[in-house]
Amino acid sequence: MKQNRIGQPMSRVEDARLTSGQGTYIDDLNPLPNIHHAAILRSPYPHARIKSIRTEKAQQMPGVKGVVTGQDIVEMTKPFPVGVTAPVKYYSLAVDKVRFVGEPVAVVVAKNRYLAEDALDAIEVEYEPLPAVVDIEKAMEPEAPILHEEVESNIANHRTFHYGDVNKAFMEADFVIKHKFFFPKYSATPVETYGVIAHYEACGNNLTIWSNFHGPFTLQSVMAAALQIPSNHLRIIIPKDVGGSYGIKSGVFPYMVLMGVVSKKIGLPVKWIEDRQEHLMASSSGTDRVTWIEAAVQKDGTVTGLKMKMVDNVGAYIRAPEPACLYRTHSNTTGPYRIQNLAMETVAVMTNKSPTGLIRGYGGPQLYFPLERIMHMIADKLDMDPAEVIRRNLIRAEEFPYKTASGGIYDSGDYLTAFEKALEMVDYQGFRERQEKAHQEGKYLGIGLACIVEPSGSNMGYITVALTPEERAKSLPKSGCAEGATVSIDPMGGISVRISTVPTGQGHETVAAQIVGEVLGVDPRSVKVIAEMDTLTSPWSVASGSYSSRFAPIGSSAVYHAALKVRQKLLEIAADQLKESIDNLDIESGKVFVRNNPEKQVSLKRLIGSAHWNPQGLPDGMEPGIHETAFYTIPTALPPDENDLVNGSATYGFVADAVTVEVDPDTGEVKILDYITVHDAGKLLNPLIVDGQIMGGLVHGLGGALYEELAYDSNGQFLTGSFMDYLCPTATEIPPVTIKHFSTPSPLTPLGAKGLGEGNTMSAPVVIANAVADALSPLGITIDSLPLSPNRIWSLIQEAHNQKQLKEELV
Repeated sequence: MKQNRIGQPMSRVEDARLTSGQGTYIDDLNPLPNIHHAAILRSPYPHARIKSIRTEKAQQMPGVKGVVTGQDIVEMTKPFPVGVTAPVKYYSLAVDKVRFVGEPVAVVVAKNRYLAEDALDAIEVEYEPLPAVVDIEKAMEPEAPILHEEVESNIANHRTFHYGDVNKAFMEADFVIKHKFFFPKYSATPVETYGVIAHYEACGNNLTIWSNFHGPFTLQSVMAAALQIPSNHLRIIIPKDVGGSYGIKSGVFPYMVLMGVVSKKIGLPVKWIEDRQEHLMASSSGTDRVTWIEAAVQKDGTVTGLKMKMVDNVGAYIRAPEPACLYRTHSNTTGPYRIQNLAMETVAVMTNKSPTGLIRGYGGPQLYFPLERIMHMIADKLDMDPAEVIRRNLIRAEEFPYKTASGGIYDSGDYLTAFEKALEMVDYQGFRERQEKAHQEGKYLGIGLACIVEPSGSNMGYITVALTPEERAKSLPKSGCAEGATVSIDPMGGISVRISTVPTGQGHETVAAQIVGEVLGVDPRSVKVIAEMDTLTSPWSVASGSYSSRFAPIGSSAVYHAALKVRQKLLEIAADQLKESIDNLDIESGKVFVRNNPEKQVSLKRLIGSAHWNPQGLPDGMEPGIHETAFYTIPTALPPDENDLVNGSATYGFVADAVTVEVDPDTGEVKILDYITVHDAGKLLNPLIVDGQIMGGLVHGLGGALYEELAYDSNGQFLTGSFMDYLCPTATEIPPVTIKHFSTPSPLTPLGAKGLGEGNTMSAPVVIANAVADALSPLGITIDSLPLSPNRIWSLIQEAHNQKQLKEELV
């Protein structure tokens, strides 16, 4: 009897080594003898000219092997390529100016990190301070300090889009509701920070870099271009264990280039491990965003059109893969709603903050904060229940596959049913009754709702929407989301799988083993999965990597197809030996048998032996050995068309959240009473792993809602350089969470799976904001910025009380 292994809650195979202390992380690696250690001198200024750098004293210190400055970088590299037309020159070290606090200025290499750190103090840098700008709106003003003179403004990218008949929708609207929203700059705090080991071999001009970089591996070409080295001479190796990322480790690539240059100049292999202060100050982050949103609304609550102006702060430099945060959600800008008239203006602006990049859900939290807030504001304006406004606008089950105004193709879903399930689980009507009673008692209880579409498996073509159709036409079209995998069986019957999705804790090894186990009819725990990435030996594409929740829809599909190739070969050998049609055969429990005559069978061991030990006995034309590679992409992942329509992701899941809160008016503290989340991620490949990923994403979103912000003062000084100031939620802050799954399998992926793990990162900030706004509605408070820290909420409450008192005095 065939055993179903895909979709079962199998325990993670990774946990045995991780819980026993046998994990292998970047700092555990010592792949070469005579590795020396690097330390980085960083700018204390947010904006300043570098007048001079004197390194003589540092170079003469005991144990120091050399110092690298921006001048060396200019001589040995080119600026990183960027995906926009603005001529922004970004190097791995500051050259003429520093543009954010923490920007690397020089590197010291010594026998150990202690000596290298000591030598940093001996480097003398003369700075000429310049005015700084960190505010998004001020950075766009004509008189703002210019970061990059060659750009002539601080705007790195600016586009406008029109879909449908927006003017008609707004002319015929009964109401136009508009507001401005602010989303903060915050990051990820993985246990393991950035790490790089670099070894340059002059003989052959080869550079090998070990790093906890997680992709996308299109950045390998960015690194090769900056280093001026052939791509096949740049070897990148990722260890099998990466201590978390949540997207942020895509931003390690400038340090990979930097350490490659350092190794080349000093003539030694070098190792650099980032400390926590460096990570908070200068690694990467999500973008802070200002959004102006307008909704054209009918009397019954139907939204017929949207206008959105979204301005992202990409920091001091726009660097690849930005402006990803601005365009990753382009195809799902209207979320789960039937809105076919859409106007967008998108701007990427540079300021004296640290550069941005990928982070869990990138672009999603920034999009859904204004979109889901405006839905609740529509309900307030029309004196309707927010649940009813959401119901009226949700895409219906019979409308799938649904094409959005901007070109997204939502593959499957039943949004209304999932939403109703969330309302039922939170006892929506019952809470409304309790809330009314609580208000009478002076208590501030609130309930928030949010429905979001979760894109997964980015189509590499979406980022080119940053260019006009005319600009795109000048180069090769970009599309697809390809991933590769290899399944091999050795002469003794050992099954191995090599994947290139560089997992950062998501359990890819476990799920890959489950897939191969089911396809080949073997115990998944007998399958060895190799998750290390090596660009010279692994099957990979420019899209490879661990981002955009791409393993379930794309990575697993590549594993599945590679396993099917192996299965087909084994069946062909068996058909030849059993003298049966291949259509009559099946594989299970280590043997191939005739479906209607199970006694007629042959063991997998014998079939495998034939492929390796007796290739002359194989069917005519069959190659010996069993080693199959497959690449997979989604056929709907096409380049943007001439009208800027693009399907930016492979699949689209759905999340419906309902959250209840109580706000303490005396302290401003927000207490989450209950968090209900309903997910549709298609076929769940491993429910046990799924719930862990959902909880992780939810806690990340909780941090953005209530605690986390990379804060700067008005002069550009960084204020949150340690966990004393940058607050993250801990176990004691996690609210009660109930997870419910609702599955509409994707028709586009062979296993019916969609990605998940980022959804609540996108939904939590806004659903909590909606709940807090609902709780404080008797005071007339509007929530339009995050995080909702106690001091911010307390200030809003005091301001509301003062305004009320002032009105009473005037009366």
